[in-house]
Amino acid sequence: MRENKLLDGMALADLGRDRLSTSAFKNGQTDSFSIFSSNQIGKSNRRRVIQMLFDLGPTSRAELARLTDTKRTTISGIVQPLIESGLLIEVEPSKDRGVGKPARPLWFSSTAACVCSVVLMPEKIEFALITITGEVSAYHFEEVTPERRNKDEISKILLNGIQNTLLNANSRVLGIGVAVGGMVDPDEGVIIAMNLAPSMAGFEIKRELNDKFGIEVVIDHHPRAILVGERWFGVGRGLNKFAVIYAGNVLGCAMYQDGAPFRGPQGSGGELGHTIVDVDGEECTCGRRGCWETIATLSWLRSRACTLGLPDWENLDTEKLVAASEHDDKAHELLREYAHNLAIGISNLQTLMMPDTFIIYGDARRGRLKMENLLKESVYAISGSQAGSDVTVLTGRDEQQITMRGAAALIVSRQLEVNY
Repeated sequence: MRENKLLDGMALADLGRDRLSTSAFKNGQTDSFSIFSSNQIGKSNRRRVIQMLFDLGPTSRAELARLTDTKRTTISGIVQPLIESGLLIEVEPSKDRGVGKPARPLWFSSTAACVCSVVLMPEKIEFALITITGEVSAYHFEEVTPERRNKDEISKILLNGIQNTLLNANSRVLGIGVAVGGMVDPDEGVIIAMNLAPSMAGFEIKRELNDKFGIEVVIDHHPRAILVGERWFGVGRGLNKFAVIYAGNVLGCAMYQDGAPFRGPQGSGGELGHTIVDVDGEECTCGRRGCWETIATLSWLRSRACTLGLPDWENLDTEKLVAASEHDDKAHELLREYAHNLAIGISNLQTLMMPDTFIIYGDARRGRLKMENLLKESVYAISGSQAGSDVTVLTGRDEQQITMRGAAALIVSRQLEVNY
């Protein structure tokens, strides 16, 4: 849980001591001792209030005062300039607030600013404008055929798509947030690898977009953008630890832990699909054998359906499989096998990092409640009763919107200086 208290005199003194330079003491110098000015205190408190609104959703002044253990007049002094600037507005209270006149919650204005969101996948590139409250507009996409999966063609699609999207902006554009379906280095803004579009390796997407549009650009791993979208706009709001599993043509993972998305050096981590689950298994696209991705992707599902003799296996997906499982024993067997294979990786992650909530995206989410129940059952069987009983498995409800919102949040968090 984040510390919500606002800066007062004691906190100011503590922060001043924290900023005292040890090297200055050693050299007999004390002029580097710095305290926070009233302007710095004001900025810090505004950031904390904005952070709380992103964490909690629409919240009244009274509730903010209670949560920060401060006076309501202090909160009013902090939020009034944010209202006058157009960042915050008062919204209608919910209808289940009880007796008496309900307080009007504060929330962000949908007209304050927007972000150009881009979801870059090997087969398709999506574009949209997203307000800081998560509304989606000016959405369009372009299919990327195999012959166009190279840097030059994808660069053209990106530049044209973003240009056309920005023409629809009716408020200040904070930047461009890009979710990439592949391994990326967010710090350098470079695509490291896209298994289904190998020529994209080394593409300096951040530099190219910066040069063209002159606004801030942030890129990140596709499942991590979904995670951030869930954290700010979905069921992840308020959770301290949860994971997103993307299971489609590829397998990916992102985890929110102790108040932040987990990231390794240069944004690494999340390639859970390439953890080994069978040392004697099939060869993976990465060159190793027995990766989780070899037994729990859409391509595996269709290959297995072909082996079992299921009709129209080339076009099979999880939604169709669930429907077929109601009257076809082989389809039912395959569905259970698929859920078990997915549960192997989920159980490994749960054993290692102990997230208690998993949200499933990609094609596997189309299995809805049936898939949720089978995954829960399989995790329970693999992990044992104690670990398995603590796990919640949910399927994502609107992948397109939540990913777009997550890509936008990458920019919003930078511009408003708040945490994911």
